[in-house]
Amino acid sequence: MAGKAIAFEDFLPTIAEKLGGDVLISELCNGFRLLMDPARELITFESLKRNAALLGLDGMGDDELRGMVKEGDLDGDGALSKMEFCVLMVRLSPALMQESRRLIGEAFR
Repeated sequence: MAGKAIAFEDFLPTIAEKLGGDVLISELCNGFRLLMDPARELITFESLKRNAALLGLDGMGDDELRGMVKEGDLDGDGALSKMEFCVLMVRLSPALMQESRRLIGEAFR
């Protein structure tokens, strides 16, 4: 079956709608804990590489994994905090971002 692969970000708006915001954040936090380095309580390149298979990312190369960390690293420390991870997950979902912008716009009218 040829076609576009379905990615996590394709499901995020549906998950958010079905679960509600609080449960979605809780689930994102669970995902963060799954990927984090327990000693540092951050997602590092090493912890992502070690746990990549849990996400089906075991075929990704080191450069791609480093790029994932870099993409969400807002403070430049080379790792993802829980907040940076959650922001990255939401940012990767264009449909969820559009809905967030719409709701924010309505709130300020």
